[in-house]
Amino acid sequence: MGINKENLLNAYEHGFVDQNIDKVAHHPPRMIINSREENVLSSMLDEMEVCDSFSISVAFITEGGLATLKTTLHELAKRKVKGRIITSTYLNFNKPKVFKALLGIPNIDVRVTGKEGFHAKGYVFRNRHYTSMFIGSSNLTDAALKKNYEYNLKLTSLENGAVIQHFNNQFEALWNDSVPVDDAWVDAYAQSYVEEPMQRTVLEVIEDRSKYRYRGAEGPVIKPNAMQYEALNALDQLRRTGKNKGLVISATGTGKTYLAAFDVQQFRPRRMLFLAHREQILDKSRNDFSNLLEGSPSDFGIFSGNQKAADAKYLFATVQTLSREGNLRRFNPDDFDYIIVDEAHRSGADTYAKILDHFNPSFLLGMTATPERTDDAEIFSLFDYNIAYEIRLQQALEEEILAPFHYFGVTDYEKDGQIIDDTTALGRLTSSERIDHLLEKIEYYGHSGEVLHGLMFVSNRQEAHELSEALNARGYSTKALTGLHTQAERQQAVRQFENGGLDYIITVDIFNEGVDIPAINQVVMLRQTKSSIVFIQQLGRGLRKYDDKEYLTVIDFIGNYKNNYMIPIALTGDKSYNKDRLRKSLINRNTVSGVSTINFEAVAKEKIYQSINTTPVNRQSFLKEMHIYLKNKLGRMPTLLDYYKDVDVIDPFVILHKYSYYLEFLMKIKETDLNITHNSRQILAFLSGEIAEGKRIIETHLLKAVIKAPVGLQDFQLEMHRQGYHMTDDTMRSVLRMLTHQFHTQQDLKKYGEPLVEIVEDTIHPTRALSDALEDPLVYDHIVQLLELSMESSAQYNQTTPLTINQKYSRKDACRLLEWDKDESSTMYGYKYKHGTCPIFITYHKDETIEETIQYEDQFLDQSTLRWATRSNRTLQSKEIRTILDAHSKGAPIHIFVKKNDDEGTDFYYLGQGRIDYDSLHETKMNDGFGKPVVMMNMVMERPVDYEIYKYLESSMQK
Repeated sequence: MGINKENLLNAYEHGFVDQNIDKVAHHPPRMIINSREENVLSSMLDEMEVCDSFSISVAFITEGGLATLKTTLHELAKRKVKGRIITSTYLNFNKPKVFKALLGIPNIDVRVTGKEGFHAKGYVFRNRHYTSMFIGSSNLTDAALKKNYEYNLKLTSLENGAVIQHFNNQFEALWNDSVPVDDAWVDAYAQSYVEEPMQRTVLEVIEDRSKYRYRGAEGPVIKPNAMQYEALNALDQLRRTGKNKGLVISATGTGKTYLAAFDVQQFRPRRMLFLAHREQILDKSRNDFSNLLEGSPSDFGIFSGNQKAADAKYLFATVQTLSREGNLRRFNPDDFDYIIVDEAHRSGADTYAKILDHFNPSFLLGMTATPERTDDAEIFSLFDYNIAYEIRLQQALEEEILAPFHYFGVTDYEKDGQIIDDTTALGRLTSSERIDHLLEKIEYYGHSGEVLHGLMFVSNRQEAHELSEALNARGYSTKALTGLHTQAERQQAVRQFENGGLDYIITVDIFNEGVDIPAINQVVMLRQTKSSIVFIQQLGRGLRKYDDKEYLTVIDFIGNYKNNYMIPIALTGDKSYNKDRLRKSLINRNTVSGVSTINFEAVAKEKIYQSINTTPVNRQSFLKEMHIYLKNKLGRMPTLLDYYKDVDVIDPFVILHKYSYYLEFLMKIKETDLNITHNSRQILAFLSGEIAEGKRIIETHLLKAVIKAPVGLQDFQLEMHRQGYHMTDDTMRSVLRMLTHQFHTQQDLKKYGEPLVEIVEDTIHPTRALSDALEDPLVYDHIVQLLELSMESSAQYNQTTPLTINQKYSRKDACRLLEWDKDESSTMYGYKYKHGTCPIFITYHKDETIEETIQYEDQFLDQSTLRWATRSNRTLQSKEIRTILDAHSKGAPIHIFVKKNDDEGTDFYYLGQGRIDYDSLHETKMNDGFGKPVVMMNMVMERPVDYEIYKYLESSMQK
């Protein structure tokens, strides 16, 4: 597994001498600049995760910067890997709390240098094979590691390299001349610490009126933030087109109330009505409006409970009060020319309908963060399907409208090999051992700011009360709040919490919405994620900006919950339920924007993988629910392309993998009872199963063309070549064999029926079967949908080559895209040499129950080297092996496909071509030398395996 010296030399020649050299090069020197695609933090964590020791020398450290490393440091501690950090007190930038946090990390030793003008930024990670060094401009701050424009050079060295030895010598000298940090040192530093005034420009756009204030010519004025400017323009344009209703979808904390006030300001209504479902929302909303709009205090009135200011110009009413018959009759239908519905996802309820049916406003505005949460009520029609503006969590983070967050998915309490699950008894949930575990994690991951303002979500009321009592007994100040507490009790607890009198409020679900506590700097989730919507609502409680909060800490205790797959859905906002995309979101470090990060402890991540792999997401009832939501949102029957483009609904391929074609799904859920011919069913099944994913787009282009008119074979081939697609004579032959069904097995032909095209005198024509199907307008429409979907989906594949690295393919896909005459997937098994190519398919974690004869010892020795075993009963003299070795030595490519385990289904990641290291060829026997003969060899990958996929494949499978 050691690093190849020759390949490392080639990498440096490529990096510093000639970028055009054609040599196998690994671990090249790289300049890393933070961008949407990569950042310093990701590259650094890649090396930290595999190191055996590390040394960091940085002038400045922030809580947020340290937070980005904590999960990896936790995993290193389990391996007993330690590191050293040298930092400074230069400019008093490093706060005492940062040093306290450093002391709380058991596998770090910290020292402070007094060297004048210390401004170093160096990170070195050593393992037994090589050393990686990051030298550049990034301090240990979350902004420097993930967002700021920074220059950082990554170098890889063997331990005897002069540069790394020079760094080691300099670090040791500085270390020996520095002061160890301990509790006494931190206490002394805290007493003498005075924060230096620093010029900071921070985008302050929170739902607190003071943060909208700008100094104008006549004093302070309030102006919209960037998101609100766009939304206001969208609302104005909506009205200019004659629309009198609009829905704004905006993430929690992005300023919906002020947006409504700004729109009232630009609309200038004679009278306005603001509807909400809770009284405390009215008080805050009235205050916000009165700070922006002109008028006397009496112009802003409440209509709820004992307050009935019915004549106010700007009236703020609870739905429960206003919907009462006697109260509603006090108002004429035309009394309000502008009505606002807060939390509009509730507006399908009878009480809302009663009010909205009564009034006739000039404009109706709905506001919600969660349009999906409609409780089967259809809200989009209430606003005439006019979605005026939409801003979701990712966009709000990117625009820096919300506070960034650091999410930590941690492993819940485990005893006797059993981790907390949804059947765990209350006594174990609140046991002393579990509370020890909770506090260990909570104190390790910490919070931003000097004062803890934590919010805990638990499973049930009794757990909330018992957990509160247990934490109070341990010195924390907490209070349980549940639905049984009165509004006055809740408000009193919130005031106590905001004033620092409580460390935690512990609740079930009552704080999911309608509560604004910007001071919250830690959210702790102690229950399974049953809904991505609720998850985001609870996360959103802490995302409002606050002066003493750089970021929100989110600590999610992950147990053996069947709904763990909901966690990546919630964090990414990707509701496609595409399992490959969910897995990728777990291995991709850049799934959230800005300085926010998502971190999972290793066992917790495996729990989520298991949930993704084993949970059926294609239940008909669930698919029907998704369909109805999208239909209501659009106000018409959705197309497959609508599914593909809408982030709020399931991936259309989840539907097409369960049903033969979309019309079949619509018929199953009774959305249509139209019947189509058997021939049309077969054509739709072929297009859905073979063409729609767009893995090779040429078939789609050809079908789109022949539907209109016959196509000259050579003209079409030249046009595809001109457009830059991979196109050879073999490719064209493969495409035609696909569409004439010569490629398919007899079993597939029973499903797919007649060919779609035929060739007459070098001209490609639609067959009678296809022409007949196209005569049915419904079938024609669905054929066009499938071709459009194929065009859109094809963008994720590199169409200039047969296969796209890091995309997934089945054995059948490989046969087609490698341009074999026939689908030979059923006899391919682990590999097969044919037509000058050899695809190899590897299941990385094999089921322990399978026969010894197929328990191959395939393993990546590193990102560039795969140790591969042939089938059993093979020797170096076997004809099959000699054929592959001889063909490869003459240039026949070997293509490597890998999946983690059989839970992933039939598709494999394509990792590129491999080159046989002939020096590694040897015969051995399976089962530790006692089984059947097998040939082993190393494959050198044409390019290193993507690190995130490599980590995913290598991670252990927790059963």
